This record gives sequence, structure tokens and C-alpha cells, in this order.
Amino acid sequence: MAKQIQEILIDDLDGGEANETVSFAIDGSSYEIDLSDLNAKKLRDALTPFVQSARRAGAASTRRRGRGGNRAMSREKSSEIRQWAKAHGLPVSERGRIASTVVEKYEAAH
Repeated sequence: MAKQIQEILIDDLDGGEANETVSFAIDGSSYEIDLSDLNAKKLRDALTPFVQSARRAGAASTRRRGRGGNRAMSREKSSEIRQWAKAHGLPVSERGRIASTVVEKYEAAH
């Protein structure tokens, strides 16, 4: 028995037939959109001046960065934040990762 599976892409902008899936990323979030040749060209043309002025980022740089970032903080800073949080009645564990909400409140206060 033979089976034929056909995948038809629909343009996410105008509902017409799409020819390709375009991937892009901005502000740490990655996106995909199915587009016709014309709409894919419009997207690329709109981004061209920004791409030409930008620099390529490595894989580590494409991660989303909040106020505290995804970096591990020093033991001294962790200890300082824990002491501050306890003094201000915020729940914080003795060991392990400090909640981002606590870190954000600490940074806002300093």
C-alpha cells in the first residue's frame, strides 16, 4: 500500500500559499513564520538596514537576559542579597539559586 503526504504552507500574513518558513530572533525570542516569496522578501528588505549595521551573536549571546542575566553571581553577592532579603522579610533559601524576583527587588533598592 502506498501513502502520499502533502504539506501545504499557508502564508501567516495574508492566508495565501506560502513557499517557505522564515526564522528570525529578536530580544532573545526566536520566531518562525510561513511566508510567500513576496512577503519573505518584504521581511528581509525591512530587516536589511538593521542586519547590515548589526554584529553576529554567538549562541550564548542569544539567550534572553533579564536584569540579573543568566550569569551565575559571586558567592559574596549571593550572601549580600540573602542578608538583604532576610532583613526585608523576603523568603530566601540558605543555599541554591535565589529567586529572580528577590534579585530584582535587591537591584531596584541599590
